[in-house]
Amino acid sequence: MPAGDSLSSAQVLQVYERLFLIDCAEGAQNRMVALRIPFSRLDGIFISHIHGDHLFGLFGLLSTLGMTGRTAPLPIWGPSNMGPILKFFLSYYGEGLRFEILFTPLKCSGMEEIWRGKRMRVLAFPLRHGIETYGFRFEELQPLWNVHKDAIARYGLNLTEIGTLKRGEDVFREDGAIIPAAEAAYVPYEPRAYVYCSDTEVFEEEKDYVRGADVLYHETTYTEQSADKAELYHHAVTSQVAALARDAGVGRLLIGHYSSRCRERSVYEAECRAVFPETYACNDGDVFEISK
Repeated sequence: MPAGDSLSSAQVLQVYERLFLIDCAEGAQNRMVALRIPFSRLDGIFISHIHGDHLFGLFGLLSTLGMTGRTAPLPIWGPSNMGPILKFFLSYYGEGLRFEILFTPLKCSGMEEIWRGKRMRVLAFPLRHGIETYGFRFEELQPLWNVHKDAIARYGLNLTEIGTLKRGEDVFREDGAIIPAAEAAYVPYEPRAYVYCSDTEVFEEEKDYVRGADVLYHETTYTEQSADKAELYHHAVTSQVAALARDAGVGRLLIGHYSSRCRERSVYEAECRAVFPETYACNDGDVFEISK
């Protein structure tokens, strides 16, 4: 439930100049205004499931986008049972919207790619929360290699050979000479990955979905003291999530979605850090850089 110092679930992920909204609880657009996040630059919205604490802010945001003159189509991904909700919104409040809502219903039994751009892709995977619920994995694509400038002159590279090196492949010439990609070119950066797991129990397959993420956000609704509630309400316990992050080789763990039974975030953080030290309890307005 919203509290004085925190609202419900919503995140904005910035990938280069693209902005993606992940879940949209009530108050999401107010926080975006306060944090100076421009609505006009939203490239897509990802909704994990249709419980109100992840969705109730969407109608207001869509209406505001209409009033501020958006014309570019807005892609939205979400569970299939979200379709009737958007249909209801458009039938009562869609008049005057000058942009098209491009809704993609998800139906994943495993991890599936749902969107690909020039520099990144998004994958969705099923979570366990009692209703249709999905997590999202945002991955940078493997970049083309950069060719050392001095190597172009040193080896007398032609355009075809440069293209070969950019793919990370060695150049084989007709005279038998070999130009190793490792000498003439280099990988400009290692691709990063961010994974978002909203409401869910921790389960065995989840480890594969989050494996190797540089940053994992995962709900930790319950502390150890209230662990008996987790299975009943299909939520996660601090130590379970920390063990998941450790066993999946995650770089950093961000936690949130705290139960109203315990508002002391330091308790959540301490319980997770006992298992996985690189854990950070999120507060409204926090900004984290996703880096290697």
